[in-house]
Amino acid sequence: MDITKVTRPARKLLPLKQCGAVIVAAGSASRMGGIDKVMAPLGGEPMIVRTVRAFQNCDAIASIVIVTREDLIRPISGLCRDMKKVIAVVAGGSSRQESVRLGLNALPKGTKLAAVHDGARPLISWQLIDRVVRAANTYGAAAPAIPVKDTIKVVEGGLVRDTPDRATLQAVQTPQVFDFDLLRGALKKAEEDGAAVTDDCSAVERTGMKIKLVEGDERNLKVTTPMDLKIAELLLEETQ
Repeated sequence: MDITKVTRPARKLLPLKQCGAVIVAAGSASRMGGIDKVMAPLGGEPMIVRTVRAFQNCDAIASIVIVTREDLIRPISGLCRDMKKVIAVVAGGSSRQESVRLGLNALPKGTKLAAVHDGARPLISWQLIDRVVRAANTYGAAAPAIPVKDTIKVVEGGLVRDTPDRATLQAVQTPQVFDFDLLRGALKKAEEDGAAVTDDCSAVERTGMKIKLVEGDERNLKVTTPMDLKIAELLLEETQ
């Protein structure tokens, strides 16, 4: 008997929706020992320039808004003047949630997806940005993550209360990408409820929405301390 091979049709890719990026760089850098991390030199240029350039070079990103401190609006605007996708540099709010909201408000009409990224993650690649945007385009919410290497302890009053299974834990990075209206509504709801969320995924998760995780990148570290800055320099030197 002849056996006919059945070929399944390839999964149809959804048209890529217009995605705007909000790069949040409005923090006080309190753990940097007096170093202004946004403007800290990395590989011979300010850190924020490297962060923004990755989004400029990603075809999946249509526009970029940078949210920063009032005193840095003019310097950052000057540094990014040749990056055509940067449409605005705006002042942030009193919290990260408010800063993201202000950034979303500055994105152009017609934006369907919003990618929110920490300005202090300067080693992000355009390839990772593209991967997360395309996942959000399909699932409505996506973020990069990497497996946790260390054993994590839940602590109360200096005493260990629990030890979660490390196999179930992942460290979530940015950019975190969402349906634009979903994210804006989730942030508004968190604010109304007085909920302190640590990232945008947390705000969206409160609505019951599931987040699609994609493979992150260990190089996509967040510069929070002077040691982090030294590590970023070493990682950068490896690729030059």
